[in-house]
Amino acid sequence: MSQVFDYKVFATLFFAIFAAVLGMGIVVPLLPVYAHELGAKGIYIGLIFGAFALSRSVCLPYFGRLSDRKGRKGFIVAGLGAYALISLFFLFAADVTTLIGIRFVQGIASAMIMPVVQAYVGDITPPGREGFIMGLFNMSMFFGLSLGPLMGGVIKDQLSLDAAFVCLGLLALFGFLLAWAFLPPIHTERVVQHRHPVAPWGHLLRDRVTLALVGFRLAYTAAIGVIWCFLPILADSRLGLDSTAIGFLVMLGVFISGCLNTPMGWLSDRWNRKVLVIIGGLLVSGSLVRYATARDFEGLIWGGLLFGTGGGIAMPALMAIAVEKGRTTHSMGTVMAILTVAHSAGMLAGSLLGGLMMDWYHLELAFHLGAAVVTVGVVLFMGLLIGRGPRMETAGAPLPSEPPPAEEGPPIG
Repeated sequence: MSQVFDYKVFATLFFAIFAAVLGMGIVVPLLPVYAHELGAKGIYIGLIFGAFALSRSVCLPYFGRLSDRKGRKGFIVAGLGAYALISLFFLFAADVTTLIGIRFVQGIASAMIMPVVQAYVGDITPPGREGFIMGLFNMSMFFGLSLGPLMGGVIKDQLSLDAAFVCLGLLALFGFLLAWAFLPPIHTERVVQHRHPVAPWGHLLRDRVTLALVGFRLAYTAAIGVIWCFLPILADSRLGLDSTAIGFLVMLGVFISGCLNTPMGWLSDRWNRKVLVIIGGLLVSGSLVRYATARDFEGLIWGGLLFGTGGGIAMPALMAIAVEKGRTTHSMGTVMAILTVAHSAGMLAGSLLGGLMMDWYHLELAFHLGAAVVTVGVVLFMGLLIGRGPRMETAGAPLPSEPPPAEEGPPIG
């Protein structure tokens, strides 16, 4: 019997995450310029992003794995509620050290949200529609992140930076209320009802598909780390652009990716997903070179167009492959957590390495380094997957027919 798609759950997750991500998108592009005005060097600006990525990376495997055993809703509701509360502490930040601390704690709350939400979407996705459904869901994140920077620039220019922080908290609170009120009880979730044994960590971490996904995701988000941290500084210090123009530049690439996610997801259900990932990765690498060589506003726009197109082509296909892996191993939350760890590690590496390039050499070198990292990620992906059949084998032993049973315990929430 074919799996029925639950539109109510999907819509709830879509709008809850859109609200939370929109709030973060309002604030994130303003933080580098704010820290720079406080006298922070490049490495400290990198740490504002890196602290979030570090704490989230440490907590992600635990929350993702636990959601495979205890259910999804409890973690999503708790994470969004904590996110709303922690966000208000930005109002009291007066120095760079405090900003780094807030971002560190915020990363812990974030670890309960995104991989668990993506796993929930994967749970309700019918086989053969992975690319389209994940591409459609990704629009919630891409549109939130694309509209957020533009809104943040306008709010800061017309009101104040504190007003942007208040918007972040209120939007996260709205997402919390949506998830709490409209997601069904945990005992009705597919992952709780079926109670399949979860694949061992060793199997997943030796799997060629998992390794390829992790390598590409890490490289792609290292590029995002470079862009989010240092594109605002490049536009501000070299071109003298105001906050609204900077918000538009950060918004552009993410918005284009969001627009392309659904059609490219549909295409990835009908065409070679591996080829789409490779094409998208090469375009992202080219976009970073374009940013580095831009000498005017138009040049930065072209960089955003390339970056958005590359991400829009690659990410729905990548996530479709991840959903298939999570379904076949009964480890959807774990697989999504592993990918989100790669996401956080990439953000950490991109922001810190970019900061070092800015301090030691010059700002443009951060973008060239990001392009090199993405190219390496594409080559790794090709080496692990190209030429292998649809059922790609693991690098280690095959998955046992009866993995160790899941830990017993009542659902959370």
